[in-house]
Amino acid sequence: MRYKYRLIVILVAFLFSSVTYGQEKGKASYYSHSLQGRRMSDGSKYHRDSLVCAHKRYPMGTMLKVTNLNNDKSVVVRVADRGPHVKGRIIDLSYRAAKEIGMIASGVVMVKVEPYRGEVAIPYKPVDEPLDLPELDFEISRDAYDYVPEWQKPKEEKPVPVEERRAIMKDEKRIAEMKNEIATPTPKETKEARKNPAPSNVSTTTPHKASQRH
Repeated sequence: MRYKYRLIVILVAFLFSSVTYGQEKGKASYYSHSLQGRRMSDGSKYHRDSLVCAHKRYPMGTMLKVTNLNNDKSVVVRVADRGPHVKGRIIDLSYRAAKEIGMIASGVVMVKVEPYRGEVAIPYKPVDEPLDLPELDFEISRDAYDYVPEWQKPKEEKPVPVEERRAIMKDEKRIAEMKNEIATPTPKETKEARKNPAPSNVSTTTPHKASQRH
């Protein structure tokens, strides 16, 4: 008798668990943009690009596979909130999850929800094996001390072309000749200068003798 009673209890528990956590169909909606950053039931903040959902019965952290019955597109989401609180709906999806199954335009679609027991690929999952990093050489290079800025380098004197050098010499010779012409008077100017000497600024008059007192 006790054996039959235990068997009945086990069967009822199994049927209850299969109904509660089995496959279900119903309407799905998705979070509005105004809920961005809102605190969810698991304590995390909602982000529109995260693959999360709200469900009434599944434990927090349960992975669910949601399939759009209109186009058979599926997405795997994590239960992070409680809801939906609208009659006739069984699940609320994040904006990213709703976009994955193509329900953004319609807003509400019929979906199939079932527990997902496979492995979910996590972006940037750390590798257990150590990374093979190259050894870095921290030796100080002496080239840095030999570096001289461009503004401190002496300017290289470029050779003057022959034609330009000749022109410069010709100009210098012409300037010297002009100076000599100005400094050296002609014979005519010398003769006139002798005839008409320049007046001297020194006075040649003799002072008057002072009158003697008688």
